[in-house]
Amino acid sequence: MRLQGKHVGVFVEEGFEDLEFWVPVMRLREEGARVTVIGTGRAPVFRGKHCLEAKPDVVAEEVSADDFDALVVPGGWGPDKLRRDPGVLRLVRDAYHQGKIIGSICHGGWVLISAGIVSGHKATGSRGIRDDLVNAGATWVDAPAFRDGNLVWGRVVADIPAFCRELIQAIAE
Repeated sequence: MRLQGKHVGVFVEEGFEDLEFWVPVMRLREEGARVTVIGTGRAPVFRGKHCLEAKPDVVAEEVSADDFDALVVPGGWGPDKLRRDPGVLRLVRDAYHQGKIIGSICHGGWVLISAGIVSGHKATGSRGIRDDLVNAGATWVDAPAFRDGNLVWGRVVADIPAFCRELIQAIAE
């Protein structure tokens, strides 16, 4: 249990990619992390793209980066809504500046772009956000998963195992 005593926040919003949310949540818990699901307050329960549900434990406005060792932004359509929430952006930006690990997979990079933290970093995600990342100052890398500083990147659903390995290793350090 490499993450015993670690507290990880995982974001959720309507239209999240079911596997990119639930697999990391389960792997983090399996490694001993305490996982808190962070929402926007728009709904008590969110439905994923493939109809799995997730219930937020807290609203982004109610928590601080000081409360977490790491944050995770799953992909799907949820990140397009998450990036519009000032509480989410504050939390991500503050965690980044505190040197905390921030994991992003697939379209999750949209949140990191809107938080203004990708410039100068290597980045990956769904090819659908490649131009967005590049235009925000990141260097696109077509790789399943990797770490650049305190950012952990994953490409797509098929790369979830590699993303989880990189994420858990980064948080454990």
